[in-house]
Amino acid sequence: MNDHTSHDSQHQGQKPVKRREMSRRQFLSYTLGGAGAFMGAGMLVPMVRFAVDPVLQPKAKADWVKVVEEAQVTTTPKSFKFKVLQTDGWYESEPELEAWIAKDKAGNVFALNPTCKHLGCTVNWNGSPEFKDEYYCPCHGAHYTADGKHLAVASAPLDEYEVKVEQGFVYLGQLGPNKRV
Repeated sequence: MNDHTSHDSQHQGQKPVKRREMSRRQFLSYTLGGAGAFMGAGMLVPMVRFAVDPVLQPKAKADWVKVVEEAQVTTTPKSFKFKVLQTDGWYESEPELEAWIAKDKAGNVFALNPTCKHLGCTVNWNGSPEFKDEYYCPCHGAHYTADGKHLAVASAPLDEYEVKVEQGFVYLGQLGPNKRV
């Protein structure tokens, strides 16, 4: 017997081993696909960076905005509208905002944001005859005290603006959580 027949008789129960080779067509497909993906990523990365870069920039604190003369502010909250310069990425706008400004019993000026903490509707002072001397939200019946404390429906108090009084004028700054309640 020759060498091949004796070798075959030892491995009769096993299947012959197939060698997997890459064809020219597969090699070209993989090479062109990889090169195309590399070039596509090279074009995509700057676009993603352009879109994400404004989000990565540190947020600046809001500038102070002159809103009203201090003489016009009383212990009864009044609504005052004001404009702020807003920059969203590369887009600048001047939206008109609103604040309810009043003085507390000690004579300190404070300002509340009129956005209801329940679902974002706008609250009004004495907006309902049922809830006298309270902020009332007409959407779902939430109401708040003069200091912005939530009494029903809403889960948090009204947000408060930073306030400073200079040379007889009330200036509003950054909007934040209510520190009065």
